[in-house]
Amino acid sequence: MDAAQQEATARARELQRNWYGEPLGALFRRLIDDLGLNQARLAGVLGLSAPMLSQLMSGQRAKIGNPAVVQRVQLLQDLAGQVADGSVSAAEATERMEEIKKSQGGSVLSNTTQTTSTSGVPTVKRVVREIQSLLRSVAAAGDIIEAADSLAPTHPELAEFLRVYGAGRTSDAVAHYQSHQN
Repeated sequence: MDAAQQEATARARELQRNWYGEPLGALFRRLIDDLGLNQARLAGVLGLSAPMLSQLMSGQRAKIGNPAVVQRVQLLQDLAGQVADGSVSAAEATERMEEIKKSQGGSVLSNTTQTTSTSGVPTVKRVVREIQSLLRSVAAAGDIIEAADSLAPTHPELAEFLRVYGAGRTSDAVAHYQSHQN
């Protein structure tokens, strides 16, 4: 990728962050992980072609042009939150995804996705994601690891935090959190 392409991709991802709250690659990867999908299945549920989904994820395209697709993204985010807090089973999620696939809509994504369980308490996974999103909004994973390495000699706990929460996978960060609660 040449410098002009890299600049265009960075600009597209920044626009996505402004429009959708985060780059679509991160949002879609989270949906894939949370809902047990692959890219082709996610594209099908959203009503996008697989190449279009790939272009949005990679930053080759910035905007979702179809409002119904934007609405489906929001519905999938809500569903992923319900799966994460245990209020919706995997079987129910599969049924709901079929309903979402058929839905028509025209709203835009809100910046207020579900962050609490049915009891009103934030789920560990959601809190971890918020931390990751915050850290990743100010630095790339490589920069976070570099910062962690420089902090390690004097602040090992902070360095570990940055590695796990800033540059690690959500599932690893949740497991790390849970292991430190016992």
